[in-house]
Amino acid sequence: MKHLAIIMDGNRRWARERFLPVIFGHKAGFDTVKKIAALAQKKWISYLTLWALSTENLVKRDAEEI
Repeated sequence: MKHLAIIMDGNRRWARERFLPVIFGHKAGFDTVKKIAALAQKKWISYLTLWALSTENLVKRDAEEI
């Protein structure tokens, strides 16, 4: 059994640095998660844990983003 845990961070920052709406950062993060999940499966990783958003960060986001 193998377990991989990832703290996802920086999607909004990535988008802002490129002068893009934050949703583009979330899309880029989602695309990366799909790649990681596929690779984890190929490497026989049994568990993949993704820390995407803490409850503390919910208050920093508008309803549309959440």
